[in-house]
Amino acid sequence: MITFGPDFPRLPPETLRAFADTPSGFLVDALGRSGALDHRIKPVWDGPAFVGTALPVWTTARDNLAPYAALKVIQPGDVVLVATGEFHQASVLGDLVIGMMRNAGAIAVVTDGLVRDVAGIRETGLPAYAWGVSPNSPYKHGPGGIAVPISIGGVMVAPGDLVLGDSEGVVIAPRAAIEKALAELDAVRAKERKMDAAVRGGARLPDWLEQTLSEKGVVYAK
Repeated sequence: MITFGPDFPRLPPETLRAFADTPSGFLVDALGRSGALDHRIKPVWDGPAFVGTALPVWTTARDNLAPYAALKVIQPGDVVLVATGEFHQASVLGDLVIGMMRNAGAIAVVTDGLVRDVAGIRETGLPAYAWGVSPNSPYKHGPGGIAVPISIGGVMVAPGDLVLGDSEGVVIAPRAAIEKALAELDAVRAKERKMDAAVRGGARLPDWLEQTLSEKGVVYAK
């Protein structure tokens, strides 16, 4: 059986624009040093960075009926996240379903499972992140769920959360934390600009290091 969760509001375009061109590490810092998926979930090709609305999908091992069923509800700007329970004996997505996700308006796809047909995935132009690659094929029996909360890469994802990805990984900003993260981003960017300028100017130590070492009780052996 495939279960569809209730419809949910997508993030407004102005919110997504506010996070455009934000490095994944900056968003992690703005979220209190959290939110990144497991480092083993990587781009399967050198696709573009993205930011969009989470459409979570869960499926059972070696089955991709639920990802296909998700095609019925994908809206423009969605990021499809497919949780397999970290099943790695067969692929869960290939270039055909990913191509149809693109046609439906998805801007990226992420899974804690495996994918196949990497050359075809690259041709779709859709950023795709996975634990790895396998030519083994899945079945289409179910069960599964669409637009329901999932756990993927060690992070809980709810429908409507913000998803940002780049060459370094994927970060989830819970919908309730988006406003605060956006406010924190200005400080994160300012800090990074200051440090970049210091490095370019020849700095050998950050300006906070000595005070922090002293506060932490660090002593030097003589």
